Amino acid sequence: MSIRTAEPQALLLDFGSVISVSMFERHRQTEADLGLPAGSLTWLGPIDPETDPLWRSMQRDEITERDYWAQRAREIGEASGNPGWDMLGMLTRLRHTDPNAVVRPEMRQLILRAREKGLRVGILSNELELFNGKDFISRMDVLREMHVIVDATHTHILKPDPRAYALGVQGMGLPAERILFVDDQFRNIAGAQRAGLQTQFFDLRDVDGTLAAIAARLRVSMEDPR
Repeated sequence: MSIRTAEPQALLLDFGSVISVSMFERHRQTEADLGLPAGSLTWLGPIDPETDPLWRSMQRDEITERDYWAQRAREIGEASGNPGWDMLGMLTRLRHTDPNAVVRPEMRQLILRAREKGLRVGILSNELELFNGKDFISRMDVLREMHVIVDATHTHILKPDPRAYALGVQGMGLPAERILFVDDQFRNIAGAQRAGLQTQFFDLRDVDGTLAAIAARLRVSMEDPR
């Protein structure tokens, strides 16, 4: 069996937009929560890059992902009467008190199915604690299902730096070619491929199709066993 077709023995996930529902998908709810005019949030990042010059600038490595979200948080803060917001401040306001409500139910189910099969599951994130806060993530049930969490909040090594993937591989305790890495950014997918991991792009334009593709590659069922 070749490296390209070897069945993965582990699943390594980005957090934002992959495990959690993305800001892009929640624009209408964000507008309602903050009293903004309906349709005022028009930037759609990976869903429609043509609407989002700032996103395209990030993809060209002209700014970092943290720069991108810092600017978006400032813009939303100013528009809603909350000047000086950073991502933590904005998400604290928008995500209320239930950490589990931000997790995609289908992704949580997929993670549980992977663990039931005996696969290792982990997170490789650039901003897990930085954007969400230590208390918030400490109450998130899905994180207790992880064998390893590598968070650049603490390592200070951001994807697509090859050292980030090396830390993820080390934490998973398996060869890179037996780990399936999932991310919603092409540049991070490219970095993972260079590091020798199997990859699956998480397409926000087709979340259900992407989840089905991951399940198929892991050879796990998403059907409710009941």
